[in-house]
Amino acid sequence: MEFTIKQSILKEELGYIQGVVERKSTIPVLSNILIESLGEGSIRIFGTDLDVTIRSDAEADIKTPGSMCIQARKLFDIVRTLEGGDVHFKKEENEWVKMKAGRATFRLAGVNREQYPEIPIFKSAPLRLSSEILNYFIQNTAFAITNEQSRFTLSGAKFVLGNGVARMVTTDGHRLAFVERAVEGESDAAMDALIPKKALLELVKITRGFDGDIQFGEDQNHIYFEAEGRLLISRKLTGNFPNYEMVMPKDNEKTVEFDLIEMKNAVRRIALMADERNRSIRVTVREGEVEVTAQSSEEGEGREVVAAEYKGEEIQLGFNHQYLQEFLNNVGSSDMSASASGDSDGAAVDGASTAAAPARESRQPAKVIFEFKDANAATQMRIAGDSPYDYKYVVMPLRI
Repeated sequence: MEFTIKQSILKEELGYIQGVVERKSTIPVLSNILIESLGEGSIRIFGTDLDVTIRSDAEADIKTPGSMCIQARKLFDIVRTLEGGDVHFKKEENEWVKMKAGRATFRLAGVNREQYPEIPIFKSAPLRLSSEILNYFIQNTAFAITNEQSRFTLSGAKFVLGNGVARMVTTDGHRLAFVERAVEGESDAAMDALIPKKALLELVKITRGFDGDIQFGEDQNHIYFEAEGRLLISRKLTGNFPNYEMVMPKDNEKTVEFDLIEMKNAVRRIALMADERNRSIRVTVREGEVEVTAQSSEEGEGREVVAAEYKGEEIQLGFNHQYLQEFLNNVGSSDMSASASGDSDGAAVDGASTAAAPARESRQPAKVIFEFKDANAATQMRIAGDSPYDYKYVVMPLRI
């Protein structure tokens, strides 16, 4: 195989694929990407960890058709240091690949095409949803997915589409994020699937800056997302997702409303004084204000007051400050980078993978509402005012 491609194009596509390539895998071939010729004017690049696969098409001048497998991270590291211009690839004997760009020449070790895993066959993608809606769904729910691999059915999001409504729900057993929106489309179009967390985060990366519709579909084992010549294939999670409707509070008659930015900054500061073991933070709600406090027997304590709209008796609510921060950092935004200031590894994305595309502007609401019954019941958090999204975040209480 021999071809020539623009450095800028190759850098962009390799950046998208890095997130799914295994760097330290028990299966060495998974640290490679597969490049195949596609006609005379383009190549097709694959990266996979067997659970999530990304396929990307890119313009290239094909001199000799064929395929090659190259170590993904090494190739990306080289390409992003190159100056603009053409990059020439030629496959030599014993799977070696010669790469030339300007006055620089590299010789890279490759592997045989037959060793590379079989890529799932792409079925049809008959369903459509705007990238803005999908990104909003993921941004506002992905951080609540559990990081415990043993809790298999909770390690992804429940995604439901049907009857003119799209919905995404996530939970880790201590909190739950729910978002729903009315959508236009075929009345008989339907899907109900559990999508792994990694697939959701990679989907955001490959659609960053894309404002059109994302096409998607499913078969028995996989779900497919396609946008701008890029295809993401993910295994679906199996099992039964918890009955989330039973968890959502029905009788939280007390409400407090406050400025999102003021509360976010206050929690960020006061959380620095929280006990590192239980991460507890106390929110005291009283008429006209919310007091945020935290203390550690070894390091001291912190206290800050935020103006709020509330009428009723004083009440103290206890939270894991991480659960509260992640909500305040992400709520109402469609930009995954907005979560970078939080301490969750779930929502922050890999910088190398996102460098290739412009960030979507983060738009967060001005006001947020907490709804609660008492200190022993779950608190429901939502955006104040009108929104096309029905978004709720439910957090179980933390005894202080």
